[in-house]
Amino acid sequence: MDKLKQMEALVAAVDAGSLAKAAQALDVTPAMLGRRVNALERRLGVKLLHRSTRHLSLTEQGSVFVERCRKLLAELAASEEMMSAGRQRATGHLRITAPAGFGRRHVAPHAPSFLAKNPEVQISIDLTDRVVDLTREGHDLGIRIGSVLDPNLVALRLWPNQRLVCASPRYLKRHGTPRTPAELQQHNCLAFNPQGGQQGGWSFQDKGRQVTIRVRGNPDCNDGELLHLWARQGLGLAWRSTWEIQADIERGELVTVLDEYALPDYDIRAMYPQQAHVPAKVRFFVEHLRKVYSKPGYWSA
Repeated sequence: MDKLKQMEALVAAVDAGSLAKAAQALDVTPAMLGRRVNALERRLGVKLLHRSTRHLSLTEQGSVFVERCRKLLAELAASEEMMSAGRQRATGHLRITAPAGFGRRHVAPHAPSFLAKNPEVQISIDLTDRVVDLTREGHDLGIRIGSVLDPNLVALRLWPNQRLVCASPRYLKRHGTPRTPAELQQHNCLAFNPQGGQQGGWSFQDKGRQVTIRVRGNPDCNDGELLHLWARQGLGLAWRSTWEIQADIERGELVTVLDEYALPDYDIRAMYPQQAHVPAKVRFFVEHLRKVYSKPGYWSA
């Protein structure tokens, strides 16, 4: 940094014709600017300027060196301008990971409209229900549902979400409505089998603490969309996210129960590794999803 300031001082002095005018242009004192030029000459071991109270002139070596300084400072300014412009224009390869079901319905379908506005971006989407290590696996952006505990990640809420127990009105009419999480053990609960995770059961908040209920049901599977379908068909209760069942609730095909026991902080979030400057491709895609998700009626469509 000191070397650049010394070069700036030399070029400014030559352009202005005096140390006083150059100091004013750089917003420093004439004494400070003079010290920078002196330090530059000492470091190089050559005389660059002939100075008097009224006049400045370059030595032969100074004439050669000042032109090199001009080129170097111009290249630095151009590089900074290019980087600044890059922050306003999305470019490069954007690698995204998202849960399979959510990603198919609410991430991948919005990639074409993003690319239409940002044609210099290449998108790769990895749909998986496992928790992905973004940094280790080379992903720029992750979409997750629920809380994010990794302190090395920045998490931004895209849309509020809850995890609720739901069933068709037909099922509830035949089998009754559970009033507490414990009563779920008396119902046919459509849960993931061991291959699909959630072996620990369904989680709720009761009197300020989290409780987990181990549920059973028939049939089971390892696919959330199939569980959702079975719930609509009246086969049993399911534990689903509001992003998935909102339209069914508004049409009356599903009814939620035990809402007062729902866990907080189960929102849809975008996350990326902490970094000094977030690439435009990441920032722009996050804002793209936010705008899409906030459109009236989007989650009911």
